[in-house]
Amino acid sequence: MRDHREAERVEELREEARYRRERLALYKARLYCGRPLDQSKLRELQRSSDGAAERLRHAEQRGAASRPSA
Repeated sequence: MRDHREAERVEELREEARYRRERLALYKARLYCGRPLDQSKLRELQRSSDGAAERLRHAEQRGAASRPSA
């Protein structure tokens, strides 16, 4: 039961990390199109993406550490 919940949580974190990366990439694409960018918004999106990736990494490490080794 616990493994199932942990797997669901890791999947949620994967989706969040993907979403945050995509938002950041879209905002950066605006830069390449010549649209003006708000640097504080860019930094906020970068921090958000980095944070989601870090949460995912920690959850995956916890999952790997809790599995018995063969």
